[in-house]
Amino acid sequence: MIAEKEIEKELTASPNGDENFSPERITGLALQLSSKMDSAIKDIQRITFQSRILSLNAKVEAARVGEVGAAFSVVASEMGFLSQEISSLVENLEGEASKDFKEIAKINEHISTNYRGLRLSDLALTNIDLIDRNLYERSCDVRWWATDNSLVDALTKKTSEAYDYASKRMGIILDSYTVYFDLVLCDAEGMIVANGRSEHYNSIGESVSRSKWFMEAMKCRTGDDFGWGVVHRSPLVNDERVLIYTTAVRENGDKYGKIIGALGIIFKFDALAQTIVENTPLSKEEKQKSRVCIVDEKGLVLADTHCRNLEDTIDFTGKFKLFEDKKGFILAEYNDSKCCIAHAKAPGYETYTTAWHSLIIQAM
Repeated sequence: MIAEKEIEKELTASPNGDENFSPERITGLALQLSSKMDSAIKDIQRITFQSRILSLNAKVEAARVGEVGAAFSVVASEMGFLSQEISSLVENLEGEASKDFKEIAKINEHISTNYRGLRLSDLALTNIDLIDRNLYERSCDVRWWATDNSLVDALTKKTSEAYDYASKRMGIILDSYTVYFDLVLCDAEGMIVANGRSEHYNSIGESVSRSKWFMEAMKCRTGDDFGWGVVHRSPLVNDERVLIYTTAVRENGDKYGKIIGALGIIFKFDALAQTIVENTPLSKEEKQKSRVCIVDEKGLVLADTHCRNLEDTIDFTGKFKLFEDKKGFILAEYNDSKCCIAHAKAPGYETYTTAWHSLIIQAM
């Protein structure tokens, strides 16, 4: 009863009148109550032992004085019986207390696991939400810039002067938008005819007709549509890890005009995703036992605090079932350790979603 009242008091009362159900608080309370109970039991055992000694001494003295101490002998005997009963009660109390604290430990472990899982899955959701929101802006950029007069004129006139001016114009855009490695303009056959950072990347004259992002651009039905490829190392920017967004460039820059080429904007993927996973708000101790990553639907690592980007695939029992949920966690074996694996699926933003998955894998 004392333990239950203490727990209720601690959980329901705080200086601010708020409930505090953190596992650390419950652990501290359980240890405090355990210490108090252990101290009380030891005090009772000490007093009981002293009572037994006193009872024994009283019996000896009663026997020594003979008939005069007979009544005192009866009292001494009763004291002995009483101390034995107290000793028995203390043993039972000690056993029950041990069981209770084991149950508290189990409950606390359950609460701690759920608290950990919910917190980590919330952090995982924050990571992937930040990525989706940022990359939505990239889809807006490519659709806007594809209507720029300099790009439309270059693909219409097809002269070196027009191509040079388009390159100059894209360079000016890149001066303001530092999240891109380069912008590349392709004709309808997939040949790069202009780029914004020709002083850094010699991509003009390269064919990208077989690249996923270019083929996605040529499928765009209107100027509202856009495409994007997979995260990969691109030879167009010295094998940096990139994500390329694209859309068709159309006659007169009209939304429904005939397709005359494509614009590809080459995004610095690590600058976004890697920065986000590495700055996940975990304590120094947690970071040492955690792996934070962004993966595709198959588990291919796209961003990773273990720096295995595009080199590793995350796999564990229950992965695909976990990936079906918007957010959650499971306990599973990973790399021969019991881990809490927290997950969040890309929620999407406006008309865009990566459809990727955010994971935080933390050793228990």
